[in-house]
Amino acid sequence: MAPQIKEVAGMSSRASPKVAVLMGGPSAEREVSLSSGRECAAALRADGYDVVEVDAGPDLSQRLLEIAPDVAFNALHGRWGEDGCVQGMLEWLRIPYTHSGVLASALAMDKQKSKAAYVAEGLPVVESLLASKAEVAARHLLAPPYVVKPNNEGSSVGVYIVADDADAPPQLADAMPDIVMVEAYAPGRELTTTVMGDRALGVTDILTDGWYDYDAKYTPGGSRHEIPADVPDEITGACLDYALRAHRCLGCRGVSRTDFRWDEAKGTRGLILLETNTQPGMTPTSLVPEQAAHDGISFGALCRWIVEDASCDR
Repeated sequence: MAPQIKEVAGMSSRASPKVAVLMGGPSAEREVSLSSGRECAAALRADGYDVVEVDAGPDLSQRLLEIAPDVAFNALHGRWGEDGCVQGMLEWLRIPYTHSGVLASALAMDKQKSKAAYVAEGLPVVESLLASKAEVAARHLLAPPYVVKPNNEGSSVGVYIVADDADAPPQLADAMPDIVMVEAYAPGRELTTTVMGDRALGVTDILTDGWYDYDAKYTPGGSRHEIPADVPDEITGACLDYALRAHRCLGCRGVSRTDFRWDEAKGTRGLILLETNTQPGMTPTSLVPEQAAHDGISFGALCRWIVEDASCDR
């Protein structure tokens, strides 16, 4: 059964509630956010909401004061929009908003801190550490194969795969942050599970010809999604359980999506958590709308549920 619709805390009694859809912004995931925002805005308009699309910039707080929305639909991805910054501003302005609150957003965006929360919850992760770009370039900090990636970006932005036969450590691009995560490579299949409210929806198997990077995620045809995933029942059950526990231990609200790697040769011991996305993509190729649709929840109903779940003090 789909999660039930409830009234938005603080929503006015106007006939067409005004929703400010926050999108774009200055992060590395700007283009994806614009796509997510447009899709959600169109669905909400079709459902009768008074929608204002807002490309988030330095004047965001002033624009929101002028718009005076009943709800801010946060379709931002990446830093500033997904890491607790915008959430804190919305709390200060007392505008009900969607998705997770300040602490959960900041915690989930910081990969090393969220992994510490997973470990405290008894959830499986691989070894990782934080290091400077200079340290990463000087020597192998973990035995290859391993992965180097930003500690606080999403959508597989800036991911380096160091092969097991690599003679030298990677030389990172200037655009990479000064401190990065070095993580043991987790072999296997890419699985993902959406949590909507207090329920995990299902498991998708993400099939690609290579690494599930930014292009594979957002380029049409870059990846293929098999839902439900053709995996043993115990792996499906573990993904659903782990995703819900990750959502709860981080303090997430609304919709989240947790990503896994599964090494088939190891059975359930081969399933590990990669990260939890507190504001997962809502583009035409995104996984959350696909899982919701498989569960009988249309894209319009999903957007409506997200709006009606909004509040302050999240």
